[in-house]
Amino acid sequence: MSSPASSSSSPSPSHSSSSVALPGDPPGGRRATAVWSIGVSVYFVAVIFRTSLGVAGLDAADRFHVNASALSTFSILQLLVYAGMQIPVGLLVDRLGTKRVLTIGVVLFTAGQLGFAFSPSYGTALASRALLGCGDALTFISVLRLGTRWFPARRGPLVAQLAGLAGMAGNLVSTLVLSRLLHGVGWTAAFAGSALAGVVVLVLLLLFLKDHPEGHEPEPLPHQGAAYVRRQIAASWREPGTRLGLWVHFTTQFPAMVFLLLWGMPFLVQAERLSRATAGELLTLVVLSNMAVGLVYGQIIARHHAARLPLALGTVAATASVWAATIAYPAETAPMWLLIVLCAVLGACGPASMIGFDFARPANPAERQGTASGITNMGGFVASMTTLFAIGVLLDATGDNYSVAFSAVFVLQALGISQILRLRGRVARRERERLVASRVETVHVPA
Repeated sequence: MSSPASSSSSPSPSHSSSSVALPGDPPGGRRATAVWSIGVSVYFVAVIFRTSLGVAGLDAADRFHVNASALSTFSILQLLVYAGMQIPVGLLVDRLGTKRVLTIGVVLFTAGQLGFAFSPSYGTALASRALLGCGDALTFISVLRLGTRWFPARRGPLVAQLAGLAGMAGNLVSTLVLSRLLHGVGWTAAFAGSALAGVVVLVLLLLFLKDHPEGHEPEPLPHQGAAYVRRQIAASWREPGTRLGLWVHFTTQFPAMVFLLLWGMPFLVQAERLSRATAGELLTLVVLSNMAVGLVYGQIIARHHAARLPLALGTVAATASVWAATIAYPAETAPMWLLIVLCAVLGACGPASMIGFDFARPANPAERQGTASGITNMGGFVASMTTLFAIGVLLDATGDNYSVAFSAVFVLQALGISQILRLRGRVARRERERLVASRVETVHVPA
């Protein structure tokens, strides 16, 4: 996914063109803000639906009479669909335009949420979450593209950052509002009622959203075929920066994703013996921390490009340390202050994962940006799927021993760190070579 915090990343200094209004740039202004806000509202609702299972995990287990492994399959399937569609969605937006892709997305994720509300069995509920994941996968890339079509290039980082914050706000609504509805009006009413938000944004989308302002129509793209797609993927993968971006995203994102998407609430209620209300407040802290840290990380990287890897590795080290201290605490439950620290640190995982895009972006030319971003974005979701499944299996095998099950996180982190350290030198050399080449070209440009 991309994950909602992806907007916190900032362009590298080597992309100075992004800070200059280019000839033919979209004008921006109030109309652009209004149109873009409709697209952002679609993403906002998609995130509410995506994260709704995070506050309903225990209820889902009771409703469908499933164990931890089967419960984790809900989120695994949803993430599998999301991750698998990242590259195709970029191509689809180029082919059909933002409005059509977002419309398809809204219809799919609303149908998925509604189906989940009325699912009589585990199988139909699983199919509903897959449908939801499919629609969700169409939203974020479309919203980013909408921003580039309506605002000048110099506004790009701010527009993307605000889109990500809207996604985090959706997560917040899921944690604060949907959880209360769930325990106030019941499963069916809560999920069916929330699906009405999808209907509202669909109406707004159909009536008012436009792909681009008048006079700024993009050039039509010829049909490239499957061979072109394969070449794009292969060329992007050959770049060390793309692979480093994937592994940074892989290593940093998944602890918070796993915690928010499914296992945080059961862990806090069952293992730490907190009330659902208190557990919900701690999950809210993860989201708030994510929003705050995202702004800070984005500003640091914009000013100090060399801070990318130290920030990413520092976040991994902090997450591993606090995670280990929590599950190994020498008492029956961890103290509240430690749980607060854990949730605050987990909030840095999303912003840190976006650093992966700051490695992939300068490594690829403009025509491969979507492909490279899709490859990078799959990293964290693959790690999340793997960890969600591993925790579920270990909980069943150990009789709900969260200390053992949550140790799976360290295995994935160790794998990711080993790949980051292996690739970092190669990427640094390639970036220096590109910098030298760009300076040579600048010197030889005639006055």
